[in-house]
Amino acid sequence: MTDALAAFLRTRFAEELEKARFASGTVTRDPERFGVDPEDAKKHARFSVATAEVHLTLLEDTVIPHLGAGGAAGRTAEYQLRLLAAPYVEHNDYPHEQLGSPA
Repeated sequence: MTDALAAFLRTRFAEELEKARFASGTVTRDPERFGVDPEDAKKHARFSVATAEVHLTLLEDTVIPHLGAGGAAGRTAEYQLRLLAAPYVEHNDYPHEQLGSPA
C-alpha cells in the first residue's frame, strides 16, 4: 500500500473532524436558526464529531501501523485503507497514479 494514500486519508479525515466540530458548534449555539430541535442538534453534533474521530482513530491506530506488514495483517490493512479511501476516489487530490507504488 502506499504512504500517499494513507497521507491523503489522514488529511481528509482531519478536515472532516474540523468541519464536524465547526458545524456542530454553529448549529448547537442557535438551532432554531436552522430549524432544528435543540436536543436533535446536540445529538447530531455528537454523532458527527464522533464519526469523524472514529475514522481518524481507525486509520491511525489500526490501519497505518500494519501497512507493509507481511501476511494477513498487511493484506487486511491495505484492504481497510482502500475501503476507507473509496468515498474519496473522485477527490482532486486522490493519489491515483501512486497506488501501484509500495508503502
